[in-house]
Amino acid sequence: MSVLGTVVTCMRERDSTGSLDQRFSEDTADAADWPAAEELLKAAELYWITTVRADGHPHTTPLVGLWHDGAFWFCTGRREQKHHNLRTAPGVTVTTGANTWQAGTDVIVEGTAERVTGLDTMSAIADAYLEKYGEAWRFEPNEEGFAGPDEPGGAADVFRVPPSKVLVFAKAPHGQTTFRF
Repeated sequence: MSVLGTVVTCMRERDSTGSLDQRFSEDTADAADWPAAEELLKAAELYWITTVRADGHPHTTPLVGLWHDGAFWFCTGRREQKHHNLRTAPGVTVTTGANTWQAGTDVIVEGTAERVTGLDTMSAIADAYLEKYGEAWRFEPNEEGFAGPDEPGGAADVFRVPPSKVLVFAKAPHGQTTFRF
């Protein structure tokens, strides 16, 4: 096995065991399962991303995205507020789940957004968007990201957020599981 293969295997093994935080969990709650959490991240149709403005204030907005190859991927127009924010503060949280108290599971990904380039990568991500969301989210990939019209959003850059921490909030019974990467 290659060194990279060993590292990936070790990361997957480490990632697969989360710790249940008893302070925020009912006595009958079990720790969340990492493969199930990943499936929730893959299946989500809508995510919320929080970035930080240059003045330190948070900016939260809904967006479509992908859980792909162990990370969250999204694109944003170069004129959008989140894009401006990422230039000075790349730390983000990405949230998905249900806004209910007794049903569903909420998942929060914490990490650092990294701009990604390269035609092969952009083509693969464009294909993944098309597969997940259909024609409404067909992108034209190029070396720098996704081509776009001159107005209103223009071209889009693509970002990858490898998780540093993932929190899973189960309901009925309530339980909070933390995965660290």
